[in-house]
Amino acid sequence: MNKPLRRIAIFAGVLIFALLARANWLQFVQADELQSDDNNRRGLIARYSQPRGDIFAADGTPLTGSTKTEASDFAYKRTYKNGEMWAPVTGFSAQIYGETLLEGVYDEFLTGTDDRLFFDRTIGMLTGEQPGGGNVTTTLMPSAQKAAFDGLQGKEGAAVAIDPQTGEILALANTPSYDPSKIAGMSEEDQQTWTSLQKENNPSQPMLNRALRQTYPPGSTFKLVTAAAALESGRYTLDGKTDSPSPYNAPISGNELPNWSETIPCKNASIRVALQYSCNNVFAKISEELGNEEMKEAAEKFGFNEQQFVPVRAVASGFPQAEPDLNAYAGIGQGSVTSTPLQMAMVTAAIANDGALMQPYMVDKLRSPDLDIIEETKPEELSEPMSGATAQKLQEGMETVVSEGTGESAQIPGYTVGGKTGTAQRGVGNSEKPYAWFVSYAKDQNGESPVAVAVVIESSDTVRDEIGGSTLAAPVAKAVMEAVLEEKP
Repeated sequence: MNKPLRRIAIFAGVLIFALLARANWLQFVQADELQSDDNNRRGLIARYSQPRGDIFAADGTPLTGSTKTEASDFAYKRTYKNGEMWAPVTGFSAQIYGETLLEGVYDEFLTGTDDRLFFDRTIGMLTGEQPGGGNVTTTLMPSAQKAAFDGLQGKEGAAVAIDPQTGEILALANTPSYDPSKIAGMSEEDQQTWTSLQKENNPSQPMLNRALRQTYPPGSTFKLVTAAAALESGRYTLDGKTDSPSPYNAPISGNELPNWSETIPCKNASIRVALQYSCNNVFAKISEELGNEEMKEAAEKFGFNEQQFVPVRAVASGFPQAEPDLNAYAGIGQGSVTSTPLQMAMVTAAIANDGALMQPYMVDKLRSPDLDIIEETKPEELSEPMSGATAQKLQEGMETVVSEGTGESAQIPGYTVGGKTGTAQRGVGNSEKPYAWFVSYAKDQNGESPVAVAVVIESSDTVRDEIGGSTLAAPVAKAVMEAVLEEKP
């Protein structure tokens, strides 16, 4: 071979080697980066080339769907059924804005790219059929969800219902809410709707998941945690008198912490009576006497100071390290203590379940496109915040609250209901309308508790003097409990 041909052959070989090296670099080293590049539409086109798997309620009611589009190269977009009611559970899947909540946690499973669906994809390749996405079955009861959503109408607030014995989340509702269908596409109307839902354009924040992602001072509902710590310490009994002057004065500042009425029998009241009448002096004094470290430990056994994953992330409720004055205020759910509605539902569920706190969860099963069960959630104990004996004493106290105390509006004929009201101060010097809370559980005829509920009302058109857990939040909790009891008699 003469020299010119040899040079051409070497040059061609170098080019071929460079081409192979570049191809391998793109295929293996840069594959993930190119796949996720915002300018690469091929992955997005493939994602929306088929209907997305669906999310279902516990009874098989579909919460989502897909519809054919003609306006872009994305063949399908997500749709939602009763979208406003279910948005705090499903979240959204939007062609422009991505995915949130269950749509986000199970995005790969719903689109069919999850490794757990590898077998289905392989069969699809062999048969020539395009494999679809998997399906997600939740633990949510449509009747309980509707009762919560309907009860919250006209208010800003949230409600969470849990099965105390399993940890299944039966209802999780927010108001105001939004319809995820209206932001799922790429039209100008979808984008305008998105803009109108943002906090800067809508102060009521309809996209805020108040049940999982917003914390509030829990007010007097937190007295249940203080009562649990007191009884567990062995220094107090349910019906023994406490050394609690009324009104109570903070130990360092001497600031007076009054009760909501001067006529209620709170001086030296027992824990049962203090729950019945929601006496601030008793629980502030108990919290002071137990000390911050012991109170913090008790709160953390219920899940405070730690994020929860259900599997959607819920922000951590907080019980702070505090000096005696602030610790006394924390003992009645004020000061720096904060809670999500989910957290207070967990507190109530642990009491109803004789002291065992089950891990809350909202997804029951994952199914393949051909409906085979790929994964199933099993109930799991998260912690044991108190003994069974303490829990049963607290049940007695909570049932007194409903039978002849501040929670009488939650009574359900034929059933035993335990509850606790709460009204939490808001704003500097309590200048704004307070938060209204109610937590409760209901027992069926067998003495078992199929439901525990927490409701918070952040804002309503109720005049300030009439705002209270018994007037605003308790009716919502009652409706949710009735819905569950009707299906789980």
